[in-house]
This record gives sequence, C-alpha cells and structure tokens, in this order.
Amino acid sequence: MARAARVYRRPGRLTLLLGILVGWLVLYAVLKGTDTISLAPSDVTSLHTRLNDLNTSVGDNRNSNPFFLYFINEIQVGATHFITFLQNLLSQPSGTRPVPVVGWLGVVVIMTVIAGRFGNWRVAVLAAAGFLFLGLQGLWQPSMDTLALTIAAVVICVLIGIPLGVLVAQYRGFERVITPVLDLMQTMPTFVYLLPLTLLFLIGPATGVIAMVIYAMPPVIRLTAHGLQAVSTETVEAGRSLGSTRPQQLAKIMLPMARRTIIIGVNQTIMAALSMVTIAALVAAPGLGQTVLQALESQDVGTAFNAGLAIVVLAVVLDRVTTAASERARATDHARTRLRADPRWRRGADLVALIVTAVAVYLSYTYQLFAAFPDHLAIGGTRLGLDLGTHIESWTSSATSWAQRDLGSITGPIKNGVTYHALNPLQNLLDSSPWWLTFIAIVATAFVLGGRWAALIAATCLGLVVGTGLWQDSMDTLAATLIATVVVVVLGVMFGVWMGRNARADWGIRPFLDALQVMPAFVYLVPFVALFGATRFTGIVAAVLYAAPVAIKIVADGIRGVPAETVEAAGSSGCSTWQVITKVQLPMSVRSLALATNQGLIYVLAMVVVAGLVGGGALGFDVVAGFSQSSLFGKGLAAGAAIVLLGIALDRVTQSAARRAGGHVSHRAT
Repeated sequence: MARAARVYRRPGRLTLLLGILVGWLVLYAVLKGTDTISLAPSDVTSLHTRLNDLNTSVGDNRNSNPFFLYFINEIQVGATHFITFLQNLLSQPSGTRPVPVVGWLGVVVIMTVIAGRFGNWRVAVLAAAGFLFLGLQGLWQPSMDTLALTIAAVVICVLIGIPLGVLVAQYRGFERVITPVLDLMQTMPTFVYLLPLTLLFLIGPATGVIAMVIYAMPPVIRLTAHGLQAVSTETVEAGRSLGSTRPQQLAKIMLPMARRTIIIGVNQTIMAALSMVTIAALVAAPGLGQTVLQALESQDVGTAFNAGLAIVVLAVVLDRVTTAASERARATDHARTRLRADPRWRRGADLVALIVTAVAVYLSYTYQLFAAFPDHLAIGGTRLGLDLGTHIESWTSSATSWAQRDLGSITGPIKNGVTYHALNPLQNLLDSSPWWLTFIAIVATAFVLGGRWAALIAATCLGLVVGTGLWQDSMDTLAATLIATVVVVVLGVMFGVWMGRNARADWGIRPFLDALQVMPAFVYLVPFVALFGATRFTGIVAAVLYAAPVAIKIVADGIRGVPAETVEAAGSSGCSTWQVITKVQLPMSVRSLALATNQGLIYVLAMVVVAGLVGGGALGFDVVAGFSQSSLFGKGLAAGAAIVLLGIALDRVTQSAARRAGGHVSHRAT
C-alpha cells in the first residue's frame, strides 16, 4: 500500500499549473476569437450609460439635495478657500496685487531658516539652492502652486491623521476597524480615486487635494500609532503613579517620546502627496503636474523633463528637511545638553533668523524685483540671463533626438522583442480566448496557487469585471501587468540576493532604490517616452522601474534573514556559492519571494494604468477618456472599478500563495 501511495501521489503545483496552461493553449487554438467580450474605445454599455445618467443627475441636483448642499459642497468650498489662501500667499496674485503676498525672496529665506532651525546648516544650504533652482528653471509660479497644494494636503492629513493615530494606539477595536480602510487607501491605484471624486466634488483644485489626502494620510496614521505603541509601559506607569491623568500622559509623556516617529510619518505623507501632484492635474489641480501632463500629451520631452526635475528637486528638499528634523528629534542626551549649554547663543541665532526672515518677507511684499522671480540680472550694462529652464529643455530635446536617432538600433529591437514575443502573445491568449475559458483558467490558477478562498475571490472579482463590460481592456491591462511583474521579480531576485549576501552592495544600491521610491511616478515616464516613444512598452518599462525597488528590498531582507549558521553549514559541506543560493537561501526565503511578487504586482498595476497616458491603452486610457469626454464618464468610472477588482484578485491570490509557501517551508523544516 505504501508503494501504491508513492506511485499515485497527487501531482505538485508546478505540474498542475503546466496542465492548466497546456489545456488553455489547446482550447485557445480551437476556439480563438469566439465568445470574446470586446468594446470599441468610443462605445459604451448600458451600465456606462446609467453611470453617465447618474453623473448628470448629480449635477442637476447638486444645489438642492441636502447631502450635497450641506455636506459635500461645504467640504468643496472649504478646501477651495484653503487652497486659494495658500496660492494667494505663495504663487498667485492676491487681491489687487499682481503678485502673491510672499514673493520668491521671502519663500527662499523662510525655507532656509526652517531647514536650518529644524535640521542643520547643510540642509539649509540645500533648501536655499533647491528653491533658487526652481526659479532658475523658469518654473517658480507652478512650483509654488505645487507647494501650496502639498501644504494644503499635508496640513489636512496631519490635523486628521495624528488624532486618528492616537485612537488607533489607544483602542484595539478602532485599530481593527480602520486597518482594512488604510490598506485599501494605500493599495488602490491612485487613478481610481479621481473619477468618483469628480462625481462628488467636481473638477478643480479641491478634488485634487482630496485625492492627495486619501493617498497620503495612511503613513501619518500608522506611524503615529506605532510611535505611541512603542513607548514603554514602564514610562507610562511611572507617569500614572505620579498622578497624571490619561490626557496628561498622552500630551506630556507619550507624544513627546513618539515625536521622531510622528515626524517620519509626516515625511512619508509629504512624499506621498508630492507623488500625486501630476495625477491630480487630471482634475485641473494647478502646478507642475499640469506642465508635465500637457508636455506628455504633446510628447514634448524637454518641457516634461524640466517640470519633472522641478518636482524631484522639491521632493528632495522637503524630504531632507523633514528627515533632518526627525534625526534632530533623536539627538542624544549629550547633544541636547550641549545645545542647552549656551542658551544665549541659541536665542541670539533665532533672533537673527527671525529678523532676516521679516526683512526678506517685507522686501518680497513691497518690491516687484523680490516678488516675481526675475528672468535676468542686470550688472552695470551687462544683462545676465537667469532662465536655465530653456537650456535644460533644449539639452533634453537634443538628447532625445540623439537617442531616438542613434540608439534606435538598440532600443528598437528591445521594444519590438518584448512586444511581439511576450506582450502580444499573452494579450492575445487572455482576450482572444473565449471569455469563459480565460475565466476558468485564471480561477484554476488561483486555486492551485492560493487555495479555494483565493479562487473564490478571483472568481468573484472576474465576474464583476465581466459586468463592467470592459473584459478585453482588463485582460490587456492584466497582460502588461504580468509581463512587468515577471521582470520585477527577476530583478528582485538578482539584486536582492546580491544585496542580502554583500553588505557593501546593499550600502551602495539602497540609496538609489530609496531615490526611485521618492521620485513621483510620472517622472519615470519622461525618459522612456524619449527612448521608446508613446507605446505600451514604455508603460511596462516605467512600471518595472517603479515596482522593482520594493521587490529588491523585500528579497534582500529575506536573504539576510537566513541564519548564518545554516549558510556556513552548507558551505562547509562542500556546496558552491551557486548551490548555497539556490538550495539554501532562496528556498528558505520563499515567503519573502512571494511577498515581493505580491508587492510588485500591486505597484506594477498602479503604474501600468498611469502609463495609459503614453500609449499604454486599455483601462488606463478608459479612465483618462472619462475625464476628457462627458459621454465616456461612465465608462471611465467602470474602468476604475475594474482596476480595483484586478488589484484585489491579484493581491489576494499572491498573499494566499505567500502564506502557503511559508507554511510549506515551515513544514519541511520540521
């Protein structure tokens, strides 16, 4: 009986997956082109028409329905007034003044003083140089519009997020309720927020800021809660024993001790808000995002690069200022004692900084020269141009022409090879098979990888995708997502193993990964539009670059987490380096590999949709079309729902696969 059990054992997962693929391909060859669900770009379904009618009905009743009149409209008006106030302060003409209240000199000095006060002199120099560079690019006003939007979003996030973080830290039940909401806010592609928000708040800056708040608020909530929960219970008990009430413990003990973690949360919120500024431009949010968006639509790579560079400069400055503030909060007791050793020096420096700031603000308020950033500087009879942006755009355009002309022999075969030999075949298999065949194959794959619950979730999500009427576009998006994810996983394994085994490699590569994660997603598109043009392949390459850092870091941490004793034992038994990696470290890091795949899929899906603006097509194009044509609003809204459904299905399946992989490894270890 034991021998029979061994002979007729159940096939493994790989065998089952190969069987599903072979059966799918055979049926595809026989049934290709039958029972497909396709929809032309200009066509709509009855669902889309009903959503269009809903949009019209909301518009007609906006000023009579109590929900809109006393709630939604009040939020919109309040957000608009707040943004307008900040724009009048920093970027736009204020009242009868042709310039804002605080001109360029005042802004530069204020940012420099803040950076020096909460950071150090190096960060102050960086802030001054960064903001002056924004003016030299010829982008001072749109940069200040972007800063105003970011400040508005971050202030709202902090005012709401920190109290919510306190509630999460204090009440376990509230944490259980809000955690899934925060997960949804962070994993849902940012494109998806916009059309429903325009239905409620109309197109305008307020909608852009609300979208930024939704995306940027989770970090400050999570890190506030984490910082408070990390405060030692002994410290809290000591305060209670001295008679402190619960509010006093929170205000005088827990919040001060969690200050550094909260500042890190604010830092992450700022970076998340900045990453949304270009996407928010789709709903008429002002600033650098408008410049990038318009340049990408006209394929003006020079202008797009110049504006994208300004976004990066702004992000780097704000990141370094808040990071320096968090490092200052972590200063040692010795350093704090040394700062207090000469309080007169500190008070004197603060007084000088205050006087200099007041003078700079007065000059920028009073004189045109210090209000609007000049485009030239007159020294004697010599006129010195200050517009570096024109030169940057010219250099970028020249480099683009050179790349397209002289690198076409390299980039062309790469693009054509991936498109014709990977993307097109997979796309044809997904959307040219009968829809029910693709449905069954995907659900069966989910069952093999993640179990019956994963299969049930996948079936439910795919059934709802069919209901959106956008099956073919969804499958095209899925094809691009899967191709990009394969590349992300390969890069994650290659660089992750290298970093996990080599501390120097980790030290050298990690800063580049951090920089790629900080850089706004739209900025990735600019160089690849220059190299590959506006094609589906461009979106895939940008998605790979956007998602690879997180996958590489997860794999590196997994490899590093393998016990050194196990690695040494494998080496001492005669295993080569390759054998140690493939037979020991990677198998023991299989859960990290599955998690890296999960996160790579989510990041890729978000970026592939954004790439719809540069030829990616499919669901991304449907969403963008919903903004530009009212007749396609319902279709764009349905496309957003399809994106969410694909994201949920992919996330649940890969998470289930990660858990099963981890359990399998644990079982083998025992």
